[in-house]
Amino acid sequence: MQLSMHRTQVALHAALAISNLALAVAVPPPPPPNHLPPPPPSTKHCRVLPGDAEWPSQQEWTKLNQTIGGRLISSVPLGQACYVPTISADRPECAKLRDEWVDPKTYYEDPVNVMSPFWLNNSCTAFIGPAASGTCILGNMASFAVEVDGPKTVADALKFAKEKNMRISIKNTGHDYIGRSNGKGSLALWTHKLKTMSFIDYKGRDYHGPALKAGAGVQFMDAYKAAADKGLRVLGGYCSSVGMVGGYVQGGGHGPLAASYGMAADNTLEFEVVTVDGRHLVASPTQNSDLYWALSGGGGGNYALVLSATVKAHPDGQTAGAALAFANTDPETYWKAVGEFQKHLLYLNTIPGLATSWGFDNRTFSLDSATLTGGTKERISSLLDPFVQKLKQLNMTLLRNDATDHSRFYDQYTKYGFPPEVYSTNNTIGGRLIPPSTVEKNLGGLVGAFRRIATDGRWPNRISAISLNVTHARVGNQPGANAVLPAWRDALYTLNLGIGFPADTPWPELQAIQAAANEWQALFTPLTPDGGGYMNEATWDNPTWKADYFGANYEKLLQVKRRYDPEFALWQHTSVGADVYWQPDPEGRLCRVR
Repeated sequence: MQLSMHRTQVALHAALAISNLALAVAVPPPPPPNHLPPPPPSTKHCRVLPGDAEWPSQQEWTKLNQTIGGRLISSVPLGQACYVPTISADRPECAKLRDEWVDPKTYYEDPVNVMSPFWLNNSCTAFIGPAASGTCILGNMASFAVEVDGPKTVADALKFAKEKNMRISIKNTGHDYIGRSNGKGSLALWTHKLKTMSFIDYKGRDYHGPALKAGAGVQFMDAYKAAADKGLRVLGGYCSSVGMVGGYVQGGGHGPLAASYGMAADNTLEFEVVTVDGRHLVASPTQNSDLYWALSGGGGGNYALVLSATVKAHPDGQTAGAALAFANTDPETYWKAVGEFQKHLLYLNTIPGLATSWGFDNRTFSLDSATLTGGTKERISSLLDPFVQKLKQLNMTLLRNDATDHSRFYDQYTKYGFPPEVYSTNNTIGGRLIPPSTVEKNLGGLVGAFRRIATDGRWPNRISAISLNVTHARVGNQPGANAVLPAWRDALYTLNLGIGFPADTPWPELQAIQAAANEWQALFTPLTPDGGGYMNEATWDNPTWKADYFGANYEKLLQVKRRYDPEFALWQHTSVGADVYWQPDPEGRLCRVR
């Protein structure tokens, strides 16, 4: 039986040869564990990589492919069209690939390649320079992928990976900044084809009402429109290509409706999963409740593979939107205006149903999207007007100031949506949750940090944020109801620090950019004591990742991890248990922590 191939019909033995050349990212090892129990008994100290004597044979791969109904995909490096059969930057296929390199669809329709250039590692780039060696390698990408169609395929793939001592990775869109969707030499479980959606009348212990059951491949571009057509709205992100069921909701999940309904994890009713030992389970408040708790905000792809999630669907209706912008024509006045907006957020955050997405650099400030469910354009304008009057007192000229009415949330979302995938490719990101107390007590320090970053001329950068109120009082749940980072409940907004760069940026500069993201992120740590960061929009090599991304939930999450994945078969950077049993060696293979 022939293997299904992606992009090109490469023979299996050729794909294996490419995989054998895989190159690891030179990353520092995680810090040594403290007072950890010994690893479970195992005769296998390291996961296998292509080229190892224990790596599965072609016959074994063929047998797996037969077992799973021909759903095994041999991985192809993204830039292969520029190298095979000979290196050529002028080949039409290579030129087309360069044009598509920063298009998110290039990555979410691919079973192994991911959006972040840092994790692609320039191991096979379409931007061929004069010193190119002509070698095209997979680098950090999985060696093979399994197109997931249901629980049996997942269970068979997991069984194979366990028997062959292989690393496992999970990917939907690859929209990921911290390396959770890839893994050198891994077998990838690709969930992107799980696109089913069904609207149901859900009856559970804590909720009875309309709900959406969405497969793990559903993206917000699918869910928002489908819900609107049913007279409903579902909670999702600002970026339309993000997957709804994977790392987004499992990391907590925020978006323009969070100010009305809470985090995505607050809206999830149950998960359909396959555990690493092959069990097909439902996790809900009444079934496997510990797993449900961990999946609701405790980090994506780390406790089980999620096939689907059932989430609350809310009645749709009137939604107002607004936007405004102003330019930096005088630095001192401009930064004073930025500070005035911080103060005005303290008021805006008290308004039920109001969420704002805004950002700035050293040239312009823009409130890109204000969303007010149940509101009118007159009401949302009146909420923003005190700040507009401050701008007039400062003699700031507005570049934009508009408000609109919409009968459905989806229409407001499409009008005020982000520029196409503003934080998907050729971008590195860090971040921090900013509480109201920082604005109230240390506004000068906060704006000073903003200004320092915005005027750093090394790379184009933009500071952006999502402001919303997801306190337990607003959401209507209790502390500890799920594994959402507690710092979210006290946050005024989640801050993003984005560094943009050309698609052909060389690897040494990508490393320097990653270091800068950590440097800038660290500026906000002393300003936000006992704070944290949104794990889906943060750095993978943050030395305080446990406290920042999981907080007081970490030890309980580690207990759940041990219960459902005692061999730590699912391993990712900055995920719960990442420093317990495995760490990458200089070749990029996962080896036991001694």
